[in-house]
Amino acid sequence: MQAAPVRATAIPTFTDALRAVESLLMSGGQRTARRNAWTSVLEDRRRAKDRVEAQRVLDQAAAGRS
Repeated sequence: MQAAPVRATAIPTFTDALRAVESLLMSGGQRTARRNAWTSVLEDRRRAKDRVEAQRVLDQAAAGRS
């Protein structure tokens, strides 16, 4: 007896499913604009985090001089 062949098809991730729905609902330009906007949001968050960290370091340095 031979074993049945095993099919190794990847199960799509949630992200893959969202991108598939997105491609059906939005034109290419809209998708690009949305992704660019999200990238900007993430970059703004990173810069804000860096500003808070820089301010903390400056405050500690000023407190050390006093």
